[in-house]
Amino acid sequence: MLINFNPGQIVYVIYRNPHTQDVANIQEAAVVQAPDSPNQLALFLYETYYPISEDLAIYQSKEEAEQAYFEAFGSADIEEYYG
Repeated sequence: MLINFNPGQIVYVIYRNPHTQDVANIQEAAVVQAPDSPNQLALFLYETYYPISEDLAIYQSKEEAEQAYFEAFGSADIEEYYG
């Protein structure tokens, strides 16, 4: 289920480190207009644009993201980064 997003909205994603797949964290991201597709939205995360899709774990609040992280990884030790 996709959430309705608006440009400028701040969301939270569970992001796996591409260099170390067993490391995941909660990252704040911004919803923006996709630079290559002006009619689509994207997430701006780590200086990169990601098309919004059902494959991404996107949450409207930090609390929702933390709960999903805990359910998926079974640990309350959440490493958080906020750019």
